[in-house]
Amino acid sequence: MPRRLRTLFTALLLSLAIGGLALAQTSPSKHHGVDQQPFGTQGGRPVTLYTLTNSHGVEVKAMNYGGIILSIRVPDRKGQLGDVVLGHEALEGYIPNPPFLGAIVGRYANRIAGGTFTLEGKAYNLPKNDGPNTLHGGIDKTFNKVAWDGEPLKGKTSVAFTYLSKDGEEGFPGNLKVKVTYTLTDANELVIDYEATTDKATPINLSQHSYFNLAGEGTSDILNHEIMINADRFTPVDKTLIPTGELRPVKATPFDFTTSTKIGARIEDTYDQMVLGHGYDHNWVLNRKGEGLTLAARVYEPTSGRVLEVSTTQPGVQFYTGNFLDGTVTGKQGHVYKRRYGLCLETQHFPDSPNHPDFPTTILKPGETFKSKTVFKFSTK
Repeated sequence: MPRRLRTLFTALLLSLAIGGLALAQTSPSKHHGVDQQPFGTQGGRPVTLYTLTNSHGVEVKAMNYGGIILSIRVPDRKGQLGDVVLGHEALEGYIPNPPFLGAIVGRYANRIAGGTFTLEGKAYNLPKNDGPNTLHGGIDKTFNKVAWDGEPLKGKTSVAFTYLSKDGEEGFPGNLKVKVTYTLTDANELVIDYEATTDKATPINLSQHSYFNLAGEGTSDILNHEIMINADRFTPVDKTLIPTGELRPVKATPFDFTTSTKIGARIEDTYDQMVLGHGYDHNWVLNRKGEGLTLAARVYEPTSGRVLEVSTTQPGVQFYTGNFLDGTVTGKQGHVYKRRYGLCLETQHFPDSPNHPDFPTTILKPGETFKSKTVFKFSTK
């Protein structure tokens, strides 16, 4: 090859290499951002699937039906991406959705005793769907069973879901405007922001009901996961899983996760609260200082090396070990979800707070704005 031609060819190769390097630096993931696609219809409303992808290829899929998170793909210690939440591949799998897989739960997450509460001198009766009690807001138009409006946020890897829960819906007072935003950061955090306003005083307790298995969904139970819960007290329950009102110290009980402990270490203990809950299905009172984000829990799965840290502005976290999963739900890739195949960390106010004046209040009044934030941060060790 003539010298001049060889010089030109070398310059061209160098230019292509530099261009490729610049492209790699500015576009680390060709799908970085938010993609959306039609995902069916429910109740005459279109359902859209939103895929949030960060610059590391971490991916969260969520839909406007129930604000449901369908999958969260994060790396293990070898860098292999895996899905760490229980769920289904198609919309139909979530209709119905008795375990509330991946859903936003409300208007009142967790339980209300006897399906009733009194507010400003008036008694309100709610549909009972949990024995004598109301669980996660009722039966028909609970937040996990309606199509929300969804909108990706410009310039962010975020999607915002909004819903108007009308006065009297499921027995609750007030027109409640709710907004829940999912944001995926480049620090591998899923940030959930909750916001609501009302035109009548009403109880509100919102949470996210994803079932995590850091070994990979459908692979095993979660008994070998190790968990730390940043709480010195919990709210013991009666036989219908309603808090008694006591804030009991965790010390010297199977509820002491102040140092990281295997979930399965004491789950079959004969301690009264373990028997009543068929395992862990209780609210822990977080050790809070101030109103900002506080670490609620840290979960580590030794085979994959995955770590999940949960921080929140809420006063409590419901730790649930999938005790009522019974193999009747077949999820992604034909995986059968057996007992304790997933764990939930539902950041929230305490169960049955409207009937416990000593608990932090859950009453939202006109002119006020309810706001809370929860961060699920994924890493490895």
